[in-house]
Amino acid sequence: MLSYFKISRRIQVKLKNRALNSESGESILGFQDTGSHACYMIYGILKPKEKGRLVKPGEGHEEIVLAVKGDLKVTGSCAGSLKEGFALYLKDEQECFLENTGESEAVYVIAGGHSVGGHH
Repeated sequence: MLSYFKISRRIQVKLKNRALNSESGESILGFQDTGSHACYMIYGILKPKEKGRLVKPGEGHEEIVLAVKGDLKVTGSCAGSLKEGFALYLKDEQECFLENTGESEAVYVIAGGHSVGGHH
């Protein structure tokens, strides 16, 4: 169990560092890291007052968006507020936009994969 924790911790740090150094503010753990097309995870950081971050699973996919740090405003097919520790679910062509209305960085994680019958 200890070796699993060490591996997980390295991936977490790697994703955070990649997100911080990315123009998009996101880092994807997917095929290049796992060798699998079945699932993926996105680690995202929104700067204070940053808005317009698109979340759209795409045909044959579904995603769960979790607000890890900070509260997010959500517009689009799912509108409202996504409080820290809460999640929303999107499927196929549903899309929404995330906005950080706070004064400090907001962090979110998107876990996604194929819908039933969906595959590449």
